[in-house]
Amino acid sequence: MAIKRGSKVDKNFSSSAMTDLMFLLLIFMLIATTLINPNALKLMLPKSSNQLKDKAVTTVSIEHKKGAYNYYVELEKVDGIAGVATALKARLAGQESPTVSLHCDKTVAVDEVVKVMNVARDNNYKLILATEAQ
Repeated sequence: MAIKRGSKVDKNFSSSAMTDLMFLLLIFMLIATTLINPNALKLMLPKSSNQLKDKAVTTVSIEHKKGAYNYYVELEKVDGIAGVATALKARLAGQESPTVSLHCDKTVAVDEVVKVMNVARDNNYKLILATEAQ
């Protein structure tokens, strides 16, 4: 008496569902990367023909609005130059060669830029002044 199995396992694999999923993930990533903007502050940077491509650990932005200067460290508003120094020390603690990228509007006075430069010098941070290519 021969006993037969009632169900057979199909060994074929259909990859159409996986292809659909990968296509949707690709579309999501393409849309998401176009929406990501590393610098949300709209600053008119000064022009320069020399461009340095160094990887900055953090960014400091200075914005001039209504006669007052607003300071941002990684897009978080801080109170004055003392707030910049405190925020940079907290963010760059333990870094071997910390690099700070300074973004400031064309209308910002040189005095304000020099204050941030002094904070970087006092703490042995490497400072890059962001400019716009000519």
